[in-house]
Amino acid sequence: MKAIIDRYIDAHGLRFCELADDIWGFAELKFAEHQSCETHALALEQEGFRVQRELGGMPTALLGEYGSGEPVIALLGEYDALPGLSQTAGSPERHPLQHQGPGHGCGHNLLGGASLLAAIALKHAMVEKGLGGTLRYYGCPAEEGGSGKTFLVRAGAFDGVDAALTWHPDSFNGVSTFSNLANLQAYFRFAGRASHAAISPHLGRSALDAVELMNVGSNYLREHMPADTRLHYAITDSGGRSPSVVPHHAEVLYLMRGGEMNTVLDLFERVKKVAAGAALMTETQMSVQFDRATSSVLGNFTLEKLLQECLEQTGGAQADEDDQRLGRQFRATFSDEDIASAYSDLGLARDDSVLHQGIVPFTEERQRVYASSDVGDVSRVVPTAQLYMACYAIGTAFHSWQMVAQGKSAFAHKGMLQTAKVLANAGAALLTDTTRVKAAWEEFAALSVDTPYRCPIPSDVLPPV
Repeated sequence: MKAIIDRYIDAHGLRFCELADDIWGFAELKFAEHQSCETHALALEQEGFRVQRELGGMPTALLGEYGSGEPVIALLGEYDALPGLSQTAGSPERHPLQHQGPGHGCGHNLLGGASLLAAIALKHAMVEKGLGGTLRYYGCPAEEGGSGKTFLVRAGAFDGVDAALTWHPDSFNGVSTFSNLANLQAYFRFAGRASHAAISPHLGRSALDAVELMNVGSNYLREHMPADTRLHYAITDSGGRSPSVVPHHAEVLYLMRGGEMNTVLDLFERVKKVAAGAALMTETQMSVQFDRATSSVLGNFTLEKLLQECLEQTGGAQADEDDQRLGRQFRATFSDEDIASAYSDLGLARDDSVLHQGIVPFTEERQRVYASSDVGDVSRVVPTAQLYMACYAIGTAFHSWQMVAQGKSAFAHKGMLQTAKVLANAGAALLTDTTRVKAAWEEFAALSVDTPYRCPIPSDVLPPV
């Protein structure tokens, strides 16, 4: 199987690199990835996959399926970009293509490209070997602040899946054995009474005062939060531009994070009480609009060890002098702190490498990463594993213009193709050895017994499409 898969990817990889570059150019934001989604759908249809568009009621979600019977193996792809990160490809200086335009600052053009190629390469191996089982490719929208996979899980899109595999572009090569944070985001709106701030201030009721008092109260709350929780906010409506008018409307967006969803939900209840207190103090009315939520990742060592095996057999991308030269140009734009942090986050000793070409040692110690991903919700209903592959210079920050600029580089393409081989070969191992699937489910069941999954998004909250 490995020889068939690797041969297919070597022969057809350029076409999928061009597809990833097209997605880079589309740079479509969450829930609006129409061209990106259709590009993936057409590629799947051309390869004989049964394609279901508008999966889970979302216009930019899709499912491609090949084969029948068990096991059912899923590969997850993404293709959404980020606002404000437009950047000229290959330029180590800040040169936006469009002022405040979007850009692929998290590498999802590569993420989707590799997962898509892996699915198609594995399908060809299944055909050549006459292999049974079902292969699924999920085109997942709105990972960036939209909880697209959470909505898909709630809609039952992953019912019947035996194992799910995915990856993320990075500056290092390894398998993710990290846990992360669940999160929940909600808008708090305050309504007051407008009045002239000098002539009749006593008649006004300031909604902006309520927002500010809520923020003060929340900051005092931090002392009494569990150690692994985080609280962030942004004022999204300050009530107007004239200081001579008592603001009668104001809004603040809160993002709450924690190691488990139950912890986040408890924090949400306390923050709502703080908001109610702010409304009481200012004689304003407060309302809450739930926006989104994602669960923390439930790791699976059975699948993670399989990915590590396949990664060690395949290796990471190997850089030539042109790759190194471009990497050095970008490295010059990073702070020493950026570079040091890249190593320390993985517990690695710093060296002089510009591009990582080795493999991070596997660890069974679950370390906490203080970020969030909607892959977490998939991992709570299906055994799931992820790897990361070097596509950028060491020290490249996520959600940065430097990541956008490197998203079409030759080294990024090499990383994408190596990832496709790892994912496809891991999928082949699961299709041909169902004892691995059984072991993954036994591990999943043992970890889930005390924390059964409950979708964190209320049933009446719909995707904003």
